[in-house]
Amino acid sequence: MTNTHAALQFVETDLLGRVASVDTSRVSVDVSNSVLLTRIGIGNLIAIKGSTEREFLIAITERVTRSLSDDLPDDLPLDASELPLVAVPTDTVRGALIGTFRTVDGAKTNTFKRGADSFPQIDRECYVIEGLNLQRFMGILGADYPENERLKLGVFVADRTADAIASGDKFFQRHAAILGSTGSGKSYAVALILERAAQLKYPNILVFDMHGEYAPLADKAKGGYATRLRIAGPGDLAAPKDDVLFLPYWLLNRDEMLSMILDRSDQNAPNQASRFTSHVRALKQKTLEVEKKNDVADTFTVDSPIPYEISDLLELLNTDNTTKGIGKTGPVKGEWEDKLTRFISRMEAKLEDRRYGFMFAPPAAAKSYSWLAGQIAKLLGTNDGKGIKIIDFSEVPSDVLPVVTGTLARLLYDVQFWMAAEKRTPVTLLCDEAHLYLPVRDDADAVQRQALGAFERIAKEGRKYGFSLLVVSQRPSDVSRTILSQCNNFLALRLTNDTDQGVIKRLMPDSLAGLTSVLPLLDTGEALLLGDAVLLPSRIKLDLPSVVPDSATRDFWKDWGSQAPDVAALERAVESLRSQTRNLGV
Repeated sequence: MTNTHAALQFVETDLLGRVASVDTSRVSVDVSNSVLLTRIGIGNLIAIKGSTEREFLIAITERVTRSLSDDLPDDLPLDASELPLVAVPTDTVRGALIGTFRTVDGAKTNTFKRGADSFPQIDRECYVIEGLNLQRFMGILGADYPENERLKLGVFVADRTADAIASGDKFFQRHAAILGSTGSGKSYAVALILERAAQLKYPNILVFDMHGEYAPLADKAKGGYATRLRIAGPGDLAAPKDDVLFLPYWLLNRDEMLSMILDRSDQNAPNQASRFTSHVRALKQKTLEVEKKNDVADTFTVDSPIPYEISDLLELLNTDNTTKGIGKTGPVKGEWEDKLTRFISRMEAKLEDRRYGFMFAPPAAAKSYSWLAGQIAKLLGTNDGKGIKIIDFSEVPSDVLPVVTGTLARLLYDVQFWMAAEKRTPVTLLCDEAHLYLPVRDDADAVQRQALGAFERIAKEGRKYGFSLLVVSQRPSDVSRTILSQCNNFLALRLTNDTDQGVIKRLMPDSLAGLTSVLPLLDTGEALLLGDAVLLPSRIKLDLPSVVPDSATRDFWKDWGSQAPDVAALERAVESLRSQTRNLGV
């Protein structure tokens, strides 16, 4: 090529072969250079000469084949009575078409775009992109992103001198997923992305931390940059600290509350739901009258988050359940008499269960009308420049987890939904261990379906309101298909399970499905980066975060060889189990 500034400059020894067949997304190359064939592997890039000198179609290698067939030798002996047959190799390479590279594109030079503008023509020359060509080509990817949009994740495995840069805007605004087996480096990938976001002025990410492993990110002594909050456990009810979060019962909408208390198989379930709805609405109306919020009273619904006393609700339900009716000859069985007994007992059991204390035993301040605005500011504000919030759910029992995550997600989304469009700051929910509370809908119970409904609504509609999800899971096959199908970006680390690999494969366009074959072979900290945020689906080596999460895998063999079990610590753990708090004696 004559243009010395062209990023792709090929010589004769780079020629792999010529196009033998083409379909809508793949190309097959007849290889003439057997030396190059031995160097090419799955995932290598091939440049195919386009319709002009300035254009190359770029394909990613999916299959390399050598087959032997019997043929006549090139030099036939003149005096032979029989013609000898020799084994002749036929070499082919199959690749998936992924984009178009142009040396000159209008006023721009060296541009790459996703998608092929035209299809390769039969017999066109095909070149392997390696060495300096590969370095220059990889350098182009992400170079067009403006400085305030660049999200550096690591380096390309194909060329470790080139930074792997994604579009931060596209990565977050179209939902993303970080998927990988245990020990593949998921937590480090999450910490890296949070660290990059923390360098911005006003990041707004809420991390749903299921195991408390991201606590170091909020530790100033370790260089932490986040604010850590905890869902109140049984040990926090008497004297809650500033970092403790409550989700009072009055924040739950009607369906969320009933999913926890109502037994749909009870023949009186419709009556119970009816009385509950009627009384809750009346109690919320009473609060608005006391607060003199007449404008809100005109338009509120039973689902509006307005405080009321749960003891008043129980009293009204008990009155319904015991009040006799008046007939012509005296007292008769009341309209609701004895129909609410089971409902009331189920509600009382929840009120007495200290595991539900974060909901049913909030501090007095959490029953005031102004409390909610302060909590929302705490969750969606920047907290002195610390816009990344780590919310620790590690002490929340698993059967309650969907209620807590679902209620919190819905509440935050509803606030964002009702905010004036020009005042909105984008918000991302990072859902760690998503399979625990966002299961496949067919496997979900009534409580889990309520949580799923909130997250699926965000997945479908959130982008319009500046609200996105970043789903993290080690079992993608157990995560809601609706939510994963709405994710447009994937950071796929090592996945060894066939079912989980199949999920990723189904989410990919057909032309890229072959890339998923490397998922079980990825090293720790390596990932496939796929989606709208990157121009080229790439295998990358992730950078290490400077503040690492508390998720390191224990060295079983070494520890067994050197560390004796601590009996005193075991005794303390038993007491913590009994008291349901880690703060015992602290």
